[in-house]
Amino acid sequence: MGWFVYMLRCGDGSLYTGYTDDVPRRLAVHQSGKGGKYTRSHQPVELAYQEELPTRSEAMRREAAVKKLKRQQKLELIGGRTAAE
Repeated sequence: MGWFVYMLRCGDGSLYTGYTDDVPRRLAVHQSGKGGKYTRSHQPVELAYQEELPTRSEAMRREAAVKKLKRQQKLELIGGRTAAE
């Protein structure tokens, strides 16, 4: 079983990054308003990106690296670059 780094696009256009071993379950938790503190106050959320990694520690390292990216780099990563952004 793999681990995943994922990015959510929040209702206000902001991006949230996390890691999990079950993306559909974790997305459902975020969408129900019981996920991370940040996403609870930035509803609705939708999955924008996911990347599979073989181990939890690699997923944690990748999550930390993605979180350090500038917004434009994150948008390029998810393929969501638009002229307005």
